[in-house]
Amino acid sequence: MMTQWSERAACRSTDPDDLFAKAPEQKKVKAVCSTCPVQIDCLAEALDNRLEFGVWGGMTERERRALLRRRPAVTSWRSVLEMARTEHERPRAG
Repeated sequence: MMTQWSERAACRSTDPDDLFAKAPEQKKVKAVCSTCPVQIDCLAEALDNRLEFGVWGGMTERERRALLRRRPAVTSWRSVLEMARTEHERPRAG
């Protein structure tokens, strides 16, 4: 069953096997993720559900594991990721 956000994903027409590529092919998948309108939704899904394999939201399984180790108390990644995006997009004073 597809979720609403996955229907808008940049990778929706990609061969699903490509999303489970090994390095260095993962860089190609991550490039698709970088322009995806639902990147945060995808990454939150992977982090919240501890998905072990594949590139999700622009992060490899190794990158997600490292993030989960650094922030073990996070129970809902969507709000954390949305807050990070807001901070990133905020104009810097200076």
